[in-house]
Amino acid sequence: MTAITPLEFIHKKGIFGDHHKKNESDLLKISEVKKLTIIQLVQYKGSKININDIKFESLEVPGKSSIVNSNKETRILWSAPRTWLILSIKENIIETIKKSCKETDFAITDISHSRAVIQIQGFHSREVLKKGSPINFNEFEVNKCAGTVFHGINVVIDSISNNPDTFNLLVLRSFGESFYHHITDAALEFGYVGI
Repeated sequence: MTAITPLEFIHKKGIFGDHHKKNESDLLKISEVKKLTIIQLVQYKGSKININDIKFESLEVPGKSSIVNSNKETRILWSAPRTWLILSIKENIIETIKKSCKETDFAITDISHSRAVIQIQGFHSREVLKKGSPINFNEFEVNKCAGTVFHGINVVIDSISNNPDTFNLLVLRSFGESFYHHITDAALEFGYVGI
């Protein structure tokens, strides 16, 4: 069986929008992030485990809101009190998590196939996000995340880098197509490359 990504038939490759007489390297880059494992980790209310004692891939689980801890393969996003999203390109990350988190203390759920993940990269990516979200992106730093809305669609925004500005945008799979059209429409003003 072959998995079909949420944007398999939606995402278009090429150059779009106001790109005339602009260097292609200066344009925004929009892509679908594929082959990403997304695990939701929830600590039960009755659990007495100190989350600061748990690590995955040598990464501490963030204890404060909006914090992301990461390495080259894995990112741990604080999602809500006692709730985290773990994004990894490692296929066996769930086994690593299960070794550190007992089922009596945590609910571990693979939500990879229920999310569409779009990456937007480039100098104007913050301006694109400002068009649909109420977050103050001028103060949104690298390794910060936030759950918000973009044109009424719930989205998790994860700031990956600031050289150039790079954001991963996670939405429910069923909203992936609408969200993709909102993002690409907002990017037309600056010109973008679908990669």
